[in-house]
Amino acid sequence: MIHMEREAFQGLCNLSKARHPLETVVLLRGQKTGEGYLVTEFLLPPWGFGSRGFASFNPLALPIDFSILGTAHTHPQGPLRPSRVDLQNFYGRIMMILGPPYDESSVAVYDKGGRALGFKLFNRPL
Repeated sequence: MIHMEREAFQGLCNLSKARHPLETVVLLRGQKTGEGYLVTEFLLPPWGFGSRGFASFNPLALPIDFSILGTAHTHPQGPLRPSRVDLQNFYGRIMMILGPPYDESSVAVYDKGGRALGFKLFNRPL
């Protein structure tokens, strides 16, 4: 199960809407929690690139950061399923895919084997 902080998810949705129809890629930061993961923020990868057909970044340009759980990227025109290329370029432990209208109803999360994972938002306590 993937739990993501609601404010971080809203920021990711806003970025995705602003970049539409271009694909966007970000890094997901958080921690392992028992059987799942807790995502608390997203980061723009250095020299990340998005176009109408793909989004990518050079993993060799990233600093060592064990809090990076995986990536999130958009599929502006396609299904919320990882493509063969997505799975071949998997980075980290989880992959989130967002599509229009870029909200809680249009997100899917997968593990490295392409298996769907549960997803829930949570509010950070004040």
